[in-house]
Amino acid sequence: MSETKDPAIDTVRRRKAPAKSARGRVTMTDIARAAGCSQATVSFVLNNSPGIRLSQQTRDRVIEAARTLGYAPPAFSALHPPLPAFEGLDGVIGFAVDQLATSPEAVVAIEGARQASWNAGNVLLVAQTLGDSVMEPRAIAALTKRGISALIYMTIFTREISAPDYLYGLDIPVILLNCYTADYAFPAVVPSEIAGGQSSTRHLISHGHRRIATITGEPWMQAAQDRLKGYRRALATADIPFDPELVVEGDWSASAGYAATVKLLALKDRPTAIFCQNDRTAIGCYEALKEAGLHIPQDISVVGYDDEEIARHLFPPLTTSILPHMAMGQWAIEQLEAPAAPGRGRYPITKLECPLVERESVRGVKANAN
Repeated sequence: MSETKDPAIDTVRRRKAPAKSARGRVTMTDIARAAGCSQATVSFVLNNSPGIRLSQQTRDRVIEAARTLGYAPPAFSALHPPLPAFEGLDGVIGFAVDQLATSPEAVVAIEGARQASWNAGNVLLVAQTLGDSVMEPRAIAALTKRGISALIYMTIFTREISAPDYLYGLDIPVILLNCYTADYAFPAVVPSEIAGGQSSTRHLISHGHRRIATITGEPWMQAAQDRLKGYRRALATADIPFDPELVVEGDWSASAGYAATVKLLALKDRPTAIFCQNDRTAIGCYEALKEAGLHIPQDISVVGYDDEEIARHLFPPLTTSILPHMAMGQWAIEQLEAPAAPGRGRYPITKLECPLVERESVRGVKANAN
């Protein structure tokens, strides 16, 4: 009987073997390029990850590419039959984050990733690293030694990072969440903060406000810088002159929001609206306005940012913007099915929208004059 030939496997055989990695051995990235699929798919196949819905044709193409290139990890000879579901830690995606307890963003992002992972039958394994130069590599090594198929690496503060060498050395897909590298070596996702600041300010402008103040976060933080850029862009687009007196530096806290609002109310020409660059700042702003005998939004309109749980329970409920960490966590998982980038890879930074949630803290400027 003649052997049945699979055209897809023949294609793999005809491909020119890619150059080996800088470490002098074939990696999953090499196999992904040869097989015409994502690195995550290669990892799922070679690790026998249960619950992954891949066609047998794709599995055969990956295995053939691996054998053709001479990839021979210890478990490669045992690829068939697949392991029973939930045996060992196959089908696990690692999630490393520097801080878990200081703010809800990490938990929200983890939940987004968890939902997307479970939809594909995978488990999410989370480690807090605190960014410690000794313990972080140990935590990630512990994850990888337990057979994770991919790693999501998250920072609480949105920023550019210098990725440690051990991230470049991993033989599994790495996705950056809320951070990015200057060399674009990894897929990365961050909030679209400039657009968010612009949308918040534009919402106030659309209600007739022209004397709009903003209380910023700490100026060294990229989120504060970008939200301020968005504020200034919205003013410029509406031909409203920028007034530095209306920009007060805060530190994201309610107490800073209170102090900044007191300062703004002391101005000879006080604002008709205040854009607080996070919801905790808005809590302090509310208190200062009420203490001064002013009503929201009848006297002054207020907009926050982040859409924390407290925002909907303030009186009046706070208009604010959603930080898209849930969507960012889901996006990170979805990228594991994307095709591998050629060569070492240069991935554009993905920026997700911060949608505005309109509640009852904004009113037209004419009403404020009453």
